[in-house]
Amino acid sequence: MEILQDVKARVYRFGNKVADGNSKMKNLLGGKGANLAEMSAIGMPVPPGFTITTEACTEYNLLGQDAVVERIKAEVESAIANIESLMGTTFGDKENPLLVSVRSGARVSMPGMMDTVLNLGINDDVVLGLVKKTNNEQFAWDSYRRFIQMYGGVVLGMKPASKEDIDPFEEIMEHLKDKRGIKLDTEFTIQDLKDLVYDFKDAVKKQTGHSFPTDPWEQLWGAIIAVFNSWNGDRAVYYRNMHNYPADWGTAVNVQAMVYGNMGNNSGTGVCFTRDAGTGENVFNGEYLINAQGEDVVAGVRTPQQITKLGSQRWAELAKVEEADRAENYPSLEELMPTIFKELDSYQKKLENHYCDMQDMEFTMQDGKLWILQTRNGKRTGAAMVKIAMDLLKEGKIDEKETLLRMQPNKLDELLHPVFDTSALKRAHVIAQGLPASPGAATGKIVFFADEANKFKNSILVRIETSPEDLEGMNIAKGILTARGGMTSHAAVVARGMGKSCISGAGALKINYKTRTLTVDGHEYHEGDWISLNGSTGNIFEGKVETVEPELSGEFGEIMTLSDKYAIMKVRTNADTPKDAKIARNFGAQGIGLTRTEHMFFEVDRIKAMREMILADTVKGRKQALQDLLPMQRSDFEGIFEAMQGFPVTIRLLDPPLHEFVPHQLATQKELADEMHISLQAVKNKVAELEEFNPMLGHRGCRLGNTYPEITEMQTRAIIEAAINLKAKGIVCIPEIMVPLVGTVKEFEYQEQIIRSTAAKIFEERNDTVEFLVGTMIEIPRAALMADKIAELADFFSFGTNDLTQMTFGYSRDDAGKFLPIYIEKGILKVDPFEVLDQEGVGQLVKMGTERGRSVKQHLKVGICGEHGGEPSSVEFFYNTGMDYVSCSPYRVPIARLVSAQAAIKATV
Repeated sequence: MEILQDVKARVYRFGNKVADGNSKMKNLLGGKGANLAEMSAIGMPVPPGFTITTEACTEYNLLGQDAVVERIKAEVESAIANIESLMGTTFGDKENPLLVSVRSGARVSMPGMMDTVLNLGINDDVVLGLVKKTNNEQFAWDSYRRFIQMYGGVVLGMKPASKEDIDPFEEIMEHLKDKRGIKLDTEFTIQDLKDLVYDFKDAVKKQTGHSFPTDPWEQLWGAIIAVFNSWNGDRAVYYRNMHNYPADWGTAVNVQAMVYGNMGNNSGTGVCFTRDAGTGENVFNGEYLINAQGEDVVAGVRTPQQITKLGSQRWAELAKVEEADRAENYPSLEELMPTIFKELDSYQKKLENHYCDMQDMEFTMQDGKLWILQTRNGKRTGAAMVKIAMDLLKEGKIDEKETLLRMQPNKLDELLHPVFDTSALKRAHVIAQGLPASPGAATGKIVFFADEANKFKNSILVRIETSPEDLEGMNIAKGILTARGGMTSHAAVVARGMGKSCISGAGALKINYKTRTLTVDGHEYHEGDWISLNGSTGNIFEGKVETVEPELSGEFGEIMTLSDKYAIMKVRTNADTPKDAKIARNFGAQGIGLTRTEHMFFEVDRIKAMREMILADTVKGRKQALQDLLPMQRSDFEGIFEAMQGFPVTIRLLDPPLHEFVPHQLATQKELADEMHISLQAVKNKVAELEEFNPMLGHRGCRLGNTYPEITEMQTRAIIEAAINLKAKGIVCIPEIMVPLVGTVKEFEYQEQIIRSTAAKIFEERNDTVEFLVGTMIEIPRAALMADKIAELADFFSFGTNDLTQMTFGYSRDDAGKFLPIYIEKGILKVDPFEVLDQEGVGQLVKMGTERGRSVKQHLKVGICGEHGGEPSSVEFFYNTGMDYVSCSPYRVPIARLVSAQAAIKATV
């Protein structure tokens, strides 16, 4: 980005029903800042404040702290004066102090990625002014200790000494609780809070070597810079990489006047959703805490109560709490503060209608007055995403095209994961019950620390509560289980965003990090023990519970039907077996774009015949071995054709080099020599002869078929005979024979002649025919350049973007893992080109090949069968290039179907 000294504004104000920005300015103000401005403008009770733009963060990363502070200093000071004017208070004043919160806010929601600082501006003098002003000493000193705790952790880096240790401030608090014989933060006396403030400041001095800052302006600039720095912190970088968010987006900084939920029993804080973020059910829900501040709810330290009476009753049923006990000790906000609830309910309806989407809101009640602190389109599971969009469509709030555009393609993947087998659930032993924070089935071995989540292939992360530092482990684990926290805790929100099964607030769990044990009702479970989580019910099971494949039904099926209505580009699958073909067909695949015939040769009964063919010294010997393989290949093709009856099936002729099929271990070489009645040395010699310095560019693909035409003859015979056999049964087959790795016209011409002459012989022998096509994979850059010449002979093109990427970049896919992560980290590449198509380079070859091919044959069928065929941004590129179809793995088919529809809709906007 070009850095301009005269940027129009770097600070945008909001408050008192006016705002400089609006909800369409998310790229500049971040999602949080844009929505605060919007809410203020539509008359919501939003505490006044200001947003420092994402551009300022980008400038900070390029120019450094001093330059950016100099640029925004006057605007920040003016914006603070505006808050002072609206609130009737003064920042840093001892008699009538203004305190503020400082929060981050990127253009997309990144839950827990960057921390919040509350009560900023307080010090030893201001706290006394706050006591005098509010006549509430408990509240004033509680606010002071909270500020030191948050600022110490976020800005001054006060973290646990090791992963087995707890937060240093929490440790001080736990020690005081033990000494006083109390359990909750709310039980601290005024003297306790004063002692905590003193002890906290002493801990900061000991750990950092510096006194805790007392000047409010020093505190404010420290917090602003900490937010900027957090954009490049480890967990933010990990989250960005996980979702492919660019590093140059930057984060905004939101500074807001404090409103206080910790002023007593007529104050509180909460988080709510206009619909259920886990299931999509159209029911207002959320959680609150009395006498608390916002971070208490999401941190999971105190388990909150439900906002609605219905939600409270559902919670009580799960927690096995009697109704009388619930009503007396765990009342809903609706029951406890009916007037506040009614006002909140009206705001949630207004905001959902305004944004036409499910909203995730944060609110604070200060001394009986309700304030709305934030709204955003809520993070949701894949199932909730689908249901909410379909419900909004049926309610007439959005149209069909908007319904499809609301879908996040990769979140559909969650709906394709296995679910627990109902019969297995009946046999399973429930060891505990928690809150169903994020639906789904998860089975794995217990791990207690996020950085050890990869210790087992399948792990369940078990924590007292999670924090943003646990993000990578949460992503690796199959499921997440916490002893504390509610439905809006950090674990719950992040798990739903990831589509991970999560159970929170399982209070019966006793977790000991030191001994790495989980105890429930006297039974002890250790690291490495298997447990299973049902995130839809909150049930925790002992051991493994069997799973089954999901089905495309309900709202998911409706979304797929809607996708097909708008999609123009077809979606096929890559399938090598009838089983894969059937799965893909059930997911809506309209044919097979790639069947890899070599995968059929590795089974035990076939590899022997394959090796005999390779070791044969004569054409006759090779043909004899291939004759043994023919019925096996023919049977495979019959199964695939039958699974895909009526749809085209593209079969790639043998592609890998022959050395991949021969044994490389001495024992297996001896075994082969004995079976073939030849010497061990003869086998060794052949293996050595086949070895290549660069197999990827060696004797493979069409080069094999042209040097050993009998291989192409056998495979063609297997394909055509299979099609004729099924035709006799009334099954329609549409075979497409694909020649791999073509680089010259002559290479394709030789192969095409073998294929067509072999087919003609079979038609004569069988006195029957079938329609078939002969085409090629475009996977060598030269083939893209020569596409017009190749198209004179080929019936179709299929771009093999895996090899095309390798050869265009000059990267070996098998070795690129040694440097690609470093390239991405340093910004040399933005993404892995083997996962996301390089549209600027490889993509231009695809475009050129398509255009040149169709310049000769206007209606040339063109598709793509690389890994990119199921990656959303790549699929959209292929649509815009004019492809007839994409082909991807069976479980990516629904995603590609959706993106194909989205691409067609976007092209008309």
